[in-house]
Amino acid sequence: MKSSVHLLSLGCAKNLVDSEVMLGTLLKAGHTIEPNQADADVVIINTCGFLESSRKESVEAILEANQVHSIKPGQKLLVAGCMAQRFATDLQKELPEVSAFIGINEVPRIHEIIEEIAVGPQRSAVSNRPAPKDTPHSGHLKSQISNLKSFVSRKPTYLYDFATPRYQLTPSHYAYIKVGEGCNHPCAFCSIPIMRGRHRSRTIDDVEAEARALVANGVKELLLISQDTTYFGKDLGVADGLSRLLTRLNAIEGDFWIRILYTHPAHWNERVMETIAASPKVCRYIDMPLQHMDDAMLMKMRRETSRAHIENIIARSRAIVPGIAIRTTFIVGFPGETDVHFETLLQSVKDARFERLGVFEYSKESGTLAGRMESQVPTRTKKARYNKLMAAQQKISAELMASRVGKTLRILVDKDGKKLIGRTESDAPDIDGRVRLKGKGWQAGEFQQAKITASTEYDLVAEPAEKLLAASF
Repeated sequence: MKSSVHLLSLGCAKNLVDSEVMLGTLLKAGHTIEPNQADADVVIINTCGFLESSRKESVEAILEANQVHSIKPGQKLLVAGCMAQRFATDLQKELPEVSAFIGINEVPRIHEIIEEIAVGPQRSAVSNRPAPKDTPHSGHLKSQISNLKSFVSRKPTYLYDFATPRYQLTPSHYAYIKVGEGCNHPCAFCSIPIMRGRHRSRTIDDVEAEARALVANGVKELLLISQDTTYFGKDLGVADGLSRLLTRLNAIEGDFWIRILYTHPAHWNERVMETIAASPKVCRYIDMPLQHMDDAMLMKMRRETSRAHIENIIARSRAIVPGIAIRTTFIVGFPGETDVHFETLLQSVKDARFERLGVFEYSKESGTLAGRMESQVPTRTKKARYNKLMAAQQKISAELMASRVGKTLRILVDKDGKKLIGRTESDAPDIDGRVRLKGKGWQAGEFQQAKITASTEYDLVAEPAEKLLAASF
């Protein structure tokens, strides 16, 4: 039985790729995609389970979907993603209206699961078996489930490859490539290894094949993602895996950007920096969550790095790759963080003058080392530190943005709804600033030259460089 499917993807870009794999697999199996939830036979909510706030958003989305689900007879409601992977047993009790919960290993078998629940009684069981290596067409699904309604393997091992069907959900001019999955780092605050398993990398050949296909299809920006992109290849015994991959991708013919997201400071080295400098298609941009700058906090967080190492990365990156933009995130209110620890972080941010910066208030996560720590910081204190750090960064960002006024920059034209916006080499989609476009002649999905005419705290304002040049004669 073939079904029409509506899918809502929540959380990060890594989760978005899983959504694309599910939709591509469903289309290949003969199912259809339904943009209107109320008209779908099956609704899939691909959830995020990283923080309490993201889990709350996921539950609210499930409850909203259930309102439609309750009205339409026979409509099935499926919950996938990180929250389903980690909390399926508890969620079954709290959300009995959900037809099935789907784990990470079961992503490539979504078509079999839908066909299974569509023709018979609801099924379930939390399986200890890993996904068969010959998924997504293994035919072993029925042997792995029993008579409840959860399709979740306890140890995630799945990672898609170039042969896996995908249905691109991003605009046609940029796409995410997941180069690896899972994480081996022991960060005290993080539950990702619990939900996603240990790190596993794709091969360089496989990633290159996907990149070539995307560029041939008109993609102008390839965004490389993983829980730790700088760990790429280490599990396969490949030395300098990220550098080798960037060199291979840079050699692909065409006019496009390559952007690296989700890196870890413990694995940054000069070889990667030199590769970025020598690769014109690789964006002069580092996305490197640092989490703190006080050594005592870094040790307590189990970040496998130090303030001196971080400061060296920043200095060497800016020396080797002039003009590079560094994006980072910090956590305030981690258990045991004192005013002295926070002031160290605040001063470090003022000294480093990061081009892009985000701040999170610590979220206590069950199953993590930090969740069991004493000296939890009061919510009021976390909020005050968040506001103080963001105020300092806002001032820095405003000054950095103002320094670009009068310059001509290459931008990639995007859309925000129906409105055209631009992104510089320093701006990743959705998480960084934007260029507010004035005048006419902008073309969505194309590289264009923009003359920066004004700025705000986080954004730039521009007109077409060609227009201003013509007006000067």
